[in-house]
Order: sequence, then structure tokens, then C-alpha cells
Amino acid sequence: MSAALEALESAPQGTSLAENAYLLLRDRLIMLDVKPGDPINDGQIAAELGIGRTPVREAIKRLESDHLVVSYPRRGTFATGVDITQLAEVSEIRELLEPLASRKAARMASPAMRSELRAVAAAIRDLEGQDNSSQDLMRYDIQVHRLIYKASANAHLEDVLIRYDNLATRIWCHMLEKMPSVSGHISEHVDLLTAIADGDEDRAAELALHHVVSFEETIRKVL
Repeated sequence: MSAALEALESAPQGTSLAENAYLLLRDRLIMLDVKPGDPINDGQIAAELGIGRTPVREAIKRLESDHLVVSYPRRGTFATGVDITQLAEVSEIRELLEPLASRKAARMASPAMRSELRAVAAAIRDLEGQDNSSQDLMRYDIQVHRLIYKASANAHLEDVLIRYDNLATRIWCHMLEKMPSVSGHISEHVDLLTAIADGDEDRAAELALHHVVSFEETIRKVL
């Protein structure tokens, strides 16, 4: 994986144990490495991460508010199912907020962030012709969206969009085997990232909306 696109498994330096556990579990749930309906064993996770159960339990509480896990009295905690019927509702919100985030990123991104956006666009362009799995390509998709949200310089908008992008990504990953390729979906990011880096707000918003709409249309074609 390109250095311009960090692996999902890595967590920012200085994060707390609970935050680190949350980020790790969240992305495993999003990518369906933890399958829908799988039990979430806090003791097993704590042992794997080499930490106590308390930070893991804190992480699980956050994941429950993200609708990624669900807890039942006397039964335990499980990864939530992937509900395809939520696609329209999730897309409706993203169609409004993704263009807003891209527009704000084009306006607010720092020079360093613009350089990073260009580097990521170049890294995605270099993927053409490579033999990348659909799962790996979806990891790129997640990182690109999170980078754009960060560049928008609005922490509240970033938080909301990460949550809905996570739900959309779970739906996408659930349907991966039915889709011939996701490379076209990923390559769309090149023009979007370039527009943001260039400060072209209208173009960035237009491309972001197209990306979200085409995502929903692609899913519906294989349903």
C-alpha cells in the first residue's frame, strides 16, 4: 500500500487505549473482517491487543452508538447485520453532506493538506494496472474520504460523515462479490482530490455528489 495512504490498522500516535481499540474494531467491522452477527468477545479482544478489558468495553460502547455492534441482555454483544434497506437513507444524507465537505475542503485546506491530497491522487492514479483486491481498493476509498473530511476543517461535519461513510462502506463490502470491479469507483477520487487541492469549490462539490450517486446506483444494479 502506498505510503500516501496509511493502512486502516494503524492508529494515530498518542491515542488512548480505548481510542486505539475503538479505531481497530471499527475498521474491522466496516470491512466485514468481523462478519455480521459475529460475537464480540471483550476478553479475547483485550488479550489480542495486550490491554485490559475496561478500554475494550469503552470502545464497544462507542461502537454501539455507531450502530456497528448491538448488545443484548444475558446474550452478549454482536456485530450488527448489514441492512441494505438503509441504503436510500444513508445516501440521502451523504448526497447533502459530501459535497459540502468537499467544497469546504477546497476552501479551507492548508498548503500541507493540499500537497497531501495531490500525493494521494497520484497514488490512486498509480493503482491502474496493478492487481489489487477489491478489499484493498475499498481501504483506499475509506482513507480518501476521511482525508477529505479532515481537510474540511469542521470537526462536527467530519464526525458525522465518517459515521455515514462507515455504514455505506459496510453495504458496499457486503455486495463486493456481486460486483465485477470497484476500480472505477476508486479512480473517481483522482479528479475529486485534484479539484479540492486546486481550490475549485464548485467542481469539488459536483464530483463529490456524482461519486455518492454513482455509489448508490451501482449497488442497486446488483441487488
